[in-house]
Amino acid sequence: MILVFAEDDPVALEALTFARRLGDVEAVAFEDVDLVGYATRVHRVPLEAYAPAAWAQTIVELAADVVVAPGTDRGHEVLAHVAARLDAPLAANCVDVRPDGGVLHVTRQRWGGSLLEEARLTGTPKLLTVAPHAVAAVAAADAPATVREFRPQSLADEDFQVQVVRREEPPAGVVQLDRARVVVGGGRGVGSAEGFAVLDELAELLGGIVGGSRVVTNLGWRPHSDQVGQTGARIAPDVYIACGVSGAIQHWVGCKGAKRILAINSDRDAPLVAKADYAVIGDLHEVVPAVVAELRKL
Repeated sequence: MILVFAEDDPVALEALTFARRLGDVEAVAFEDVDLVGYATRVHRVPLEAYAPAAWAQTIVELAADVVVAPGTDRGHEVLAHVAARLDAPLAANCVDVRPDGGVLHVTRQRWGGSLLEEARLTGTPKLLTVAPHAVAAVAAADAPATVREFRPQSLADEDFQVQVVRREEPPAGVVQLDRARVVVGGGRGVGSAEGFAVLDELAELLGGIVGGSRVVTNLGWRPHSDQVGQTGARIAPDVYIACGVSGAIQHWVGCKGAKRILAINSDRDAPLVAKADYAVIGDLHEVVPAVVAELRKL
């Protein structure tokens, strides 16, 4: 059985699409998620409070040959617990997989995505996580997603020693950074917390949201929840407008899933300028207000 840990995150649908390269896919879900078109069967587990050890033990009980999880914080944590309980190897952040008899040949990201490693997974079960935005989520017409309830039988009290007891939800109507179709990012070049006002205005006109680089959050100009990068959100918007962002590898890991990248920077040699689809070489404090003014005319 090829089993995918499916959570309420768009990256989970990418993991399901990725796993179909290996055959028919079943999913295990601890939350109410719509997987029609993505899995032939869904094992729905009535353990909604996040408890990584308990969720991992549930996956162990399902006894799959291959277990795939999205490369999210939860996906990595749960599969790490599974690997420890089964003393099995785990290949993290995979971008490709090729079955070869009883072996899986995988390509995975290392060093923040700056290096691709070829590896072989042997033994049973085989565990892997899928790098966010490595593939596009595509439904399959022949995946009806029949649902059965699964109640694990071997859970112990210690499996619930760590669990989520309360969740702070964002205000109603707020678009989450990793789900926004347009993201306007700001880096050190913005200059101050007040300098983000024009970026907020641009994002509002485009129906998007503002993000920032790590240095911006370290300086206290924006909250950590706005951070794009390896230690922040990994985004995949239709358009990412990076203003005054140099584009260190840690930031590139977070934004490279964008379909189009526009860099606005006075430094034509900045790494993100070289990697962007489009670049405007100039002072963002002049360029962005001019763009805002033209949008308001429209």
